[in-house]
Amino acid sequence: MTRKTPMYVIIVGGGKVGYHLSKELVREGHEVLLIEKDRKTADMLSEELGDMVVFGDGCEIRTMAEGGMGRANVVVAVTGDDEDNLVICQMAKRKFGVPRTLARVNDPNNEELFQELGIDQTVSSTRVIFNLLEQQIGSSQVIPLAALKKGEIEVVEADITPGSPVDGMRIGQIDLPANALIISVIREGHALIPHADTRLRQGDSVIAMIKADRESELRTIFTGEQS
Repeated sequence: MTRKTPMYVIIVGGGKVGYHLSKELVREGHEVLLIEKDRKTADMLSEELGDMVVFGDGCEIRTMAEGGMGRANVVVAVTGDDEDNLVICQMAKRKFGVPRTLARVNDPNNEELFQELGIDQTVSSTRVIFNLLEQQIGSSQVIPLAALKKGEIEVVEADITPGSPVDGMRIGQIDLPANALIISVIREGHALIPHADTRLRQGDSVIAMIKADRESELRTIFTGEQS
C-alpha cells in the first residue's frame, strides 16, 4: 500500500470542526497547526492537543508568519465568520503562496463570491443539509426550506460528545421524540445516510428534522445536557 506524503496543514478556528479535523489529520500522520484567537478555548485545546495549538488571530500576518504559513501545503479556515475565513485564505494564497486553501462558508450565498476570489474549495453546512434533504425525500418530493418554517420544522445539528448517552448506540435503539427524522450522520467530514443499525460514536454530528417545540428534547437525548 502506498503511503500518503505527509502535509503541513494550518487550521484556523478551534471550534468542533477545527478540533476534530486536527485530530484526524494528526492520526493520519500529517503535521498540523491549529490557530485559535479565543484565549480560553486555545488553552483548553492545548491541554489535550499540546503544542500544535497556538493562541492568535489567524487574520493577522504576524500570526501567519510565526505559524510557518510559507511552508504550509494547505490552509483551512473554519471560523464562524465568513469574512475572516475569506481574508485568511486570500492572505494565505497571495502573501504566502499556499498551494491549496479551504474555507468554511456559513452563509451559502457567499459561496460564489469565495470561488470568484480564488478560494480553492468551500464547504457550506447549510448546503450539505439541503442536499441531504433532497436525497432523503426524493427529487420529486423536495420540501422548500420556506415550507419547513411554515410547518414549524427545525433542522437540528447535535454533536455526540464525551459522555453522550447515545455514544455507541444504534439509531434504532434510541427513543426519539415523535415524528423526529434523522437525516444524516456527519462522521470524519463525510455525510452518511443513516439506517436503524447505524451505530453512533463520539465525534459524530447528527442532523435531524423535528417540530420546533421538541428541539430541546431532541438535543438532550443526544448530548445529555438539559436546555
